[in-house]
Amino acid sequence: MTENKAHSNKKKKNKVKVYSSNQKKAVPATIVIERLKTRYNEICGSKIEKFSDLPLSKNTLKGLNESNYRIPSDIQRETIGLALQGKDILGAAQTGSGKTLAFLLPVLETLFCLQWTRLDGLGALIITPTRELAYQIFETIRKVGRYHDFSVGLIIGGKDLKFERKRMDQCNIIICTPGRLLQHMDENPLFDCCNMKVLVLDEADRCLDMGFEETMNAIIANLPLKRQTLLFSATQTKSIRDLARLSLKDPSYVSVHEKHKHSTPEGLQQSYVVCELHEKVPIVWSFIRNHLKKKCIVFFSSCKQVKYMYEIFCKLRPGTTVLALYGTLHQMRRMNIYETFCRKQSAILFSTDLAARGLDFPEVHWVLQADCPEDSATYVHRVGRTARYFRGGESLLLLLPSEEEGMIEALNQRKVPINKIEINPNKLQNPVRKMEAFLAKDPSLKESAQRAFVSYIKYIFLMKNKKVFDVQTLDTDAYSRSLGLAVAPRIRFLQRHNARVAVKQKEPHRQEHIKQEVDYAESNDRTMNKADVDDQNVVSEDKVPFYVSDNDDSDDDGILRVKRINHELEISEKIDFIQDKYQGEDKKKKTRVVTKAAAAKKLLRKKIMPNKKIIFDDEGEAVVSSMKEKRSEIAREYENEDLGGIDLEKAKLVLKEEDKFDKQLFKEKVKAKHKEKKMKLKQQTQQRREEEEEKDGFETNSEEEQLDLTWLPDPDKIYGNKEEDGTNKKDNNSEYVVEALKQIVLPQKGCKKRKSIKLKKNSEVKSKKAKIDLEGISSSLSVNEAEELALLLLNKK
Repeated sequence: MTENKAHSNKKKKNKVKVYSSNQKKAVPATIVIERLKTRYNEICGSKIEKFSDLPLSKNTLKGLNESNYRIPSDIQRETIGLALQGKDILGAAQTGSGKTLAFLLPVLETLFCLQWTRLDGLGALIITPTRELAYQIFETIRKVGRYHDFSVGLIIGGKDLKFERKRMDQCNIIICTPGRLLQHMDENPLFDCCNMKVLVLDEADRCLDMGFEETMNAIIANLPLKRQTLLFSATQTKSIRDLARLSLKDPSYVSVHEKHKHSTPEGLQQSYVVCELHEKVPIVWSFIRNHLKKKCIVFFSSCKQVKYMYEIFCKLRPGTTVLALYGTLHQMRRMNIYETFCRKQSAILFSTDLAARGLDFPEVHWVLQADCPEDSATYVHRVGRTARYFRGGESLLLLLPSEEEGMIEALNQRKVPINKIEINPNKLQNPVRKMEAFLAKDPSLKESAQRAFVSYIKYIFLMKNKKVFDVQTLDTDAYSRSLGLAVAPRIRFLQRHNARVAVKQKEPHRQEHIKQEVDYAESNDRTMNKADVDDQNVVSEDKVPFYVSDNDDSDDDGILRVKRINHELEISEKIDFIQDKYQGEDKKKKTRVVTKAAAAKKLLRKKIMPNKKIIFDDEGEAVVSSMKEKRSEIAREYENEDLGGIDLEKAKLVLKEEDKFDKQLFKEKVKAKHKEKKMKLKQQTQQRREEEEEKDGFETNSEEEQLDLTWLPDPDKIYGNKEEDGTNKKDNNSEYVVEALKQIVLPQKGCKKRKSIKLKKNSEVKSKKAKIDLEGISSSLSVNEAEELALLLLNKK
């Protein structure tokens, strides 16, 4: 027993665990932040090889490591240290060099050092020109900042405004486009940027150009002056006017590729082809047919061109996936196309300049520019969709003979290496015959081709650089045939412009006088009425007489209409307008042709609802149709709300309220039907009664007329004239016979009630005597009735 106890005690002693007292205690956040801040001034960009060499928080380093970001790029080495020190930065680097992380990491670290919480509100504001770029930045910050406690909001057009409005005060970092941000600033009381610390403009040169000038001025006016401002772009702006608008304080200009030999990535092979305008479609078709296993982006100048080329190439079936991305698509559709193209290993994406800035499409092999870009900066952004992050890629630019000299000179000035190549015409495949057949079958496709044709001519006409873009050199007839059109559409704005040029050449003596009128018109431009301007960013038609608006090519935030519309017009074009004024004084004013677009705008200004029928009651009040108009106040408010998507809860309440009115209307209809049935029954019963009364009256009269008592015997012959007492026995007998007849004679067939028989008295007989026609009575009575009458007479006797 003692041995077993000793053995059990040894086991217990062996099970005892000894805990060491040298456990690491959690370091307070304030001490960690102070240690990081002391290392900010020691940052040297040339010595940084990994992200771990930077004084970043553990949460940020963990997010970078899990997102496979380990080695910083050149722009990240140079700018992150300066940004952590609180300096304003102008950052310029090649496309695909990692500018997004260069401003996201300072934003996260700044808010971390300030111990920012949701109760503090907005801390950083990131503005981008396009919705797709904002979505891409949002996805990146979700990956890198997943271990931070900051709330991030994506505020872009095309999404649910009500959903955004309720959560604006809960966002610490907002990624947005300018138009939607200004809308929240004007309308949303929950938006408060008084405590904002960091402002970031991605693609800053695009955000600060003429298209966003009014919007950005309004946004900057609402932002606090004490803030840090970070500007990033591949083609950075150096305009003193733009920098003064942002109130930058001693900004640091960081240009990584400025010392490089080329401004485009080294792994990018760039070439161009000189071709005629009608050869562009066959070249694009042949290019796609020869690169079916590649991932390519084809850039066009306008939305209508992209739309038509996508529709016709889908009909032609090139043998690979074809997608289209442009501004007039619905936002959810755009996001779906963007994600689909990112996932594909081989596909063709037709796009406008919407996809030219900032978007990171993985592994794009080719960039084909079917239309010449408006300047060298746009070219750099287009080709930057390939050869990203030190990878390879190729680009091809199609130029007209009139565009070659001016465009190549501009590219050389920007240090863009590009080589000229030639295409074997025997290898080209021309799908024009098939396109003509498809257009002949489908009228809507033909209209799309016509709009694409006009939009390209308009694009060339509105370009500022006339050395490159000359609309007079275009062979419009051949170009229309290459699109599958049998007849070239009319280009009215170009015809008016050519007519003005012809008039100007004939009457040069009026030029000086016209210039004075131009100066006077320019001085009065500020007093122009707001009603004459179609949109904030669109030049008035009265100010520029030949301008034709192109609303379909513009995004909701004014992304695609900017440079094209706000180009400064030459003095000669303004002279044309004044000259038309003088010409109109000499001749009678011609009636102006009212276009469909002008008529539609006129209806919109008058707020007239077409195809609307209003019914008035007897008192002159409008009758509300429950089938077309809502009756409840909740339903009317829901219709007037400008929201994207459907609010299911609000829709249920609207249906319940409208259901009450529908039930009441149904009850009224049922009551009306019952009342109508009752009225019909009353009329029918009344009609029957009248018919019966008419029949009864007719039968009684016929009985009186047809009753014949001539068959009865003469009582005078039987009983004699006088009795012994001197009374007239004939009268008594006659009265007895009448009473007997009343008892015997039954009602005629068809009568409901028994009728009394009225006998006619002869006018010859006096008042006390009555002469009865017994022969008539005998003829009307049946055999049984006659027998009864005879028995009564015998009993009386």
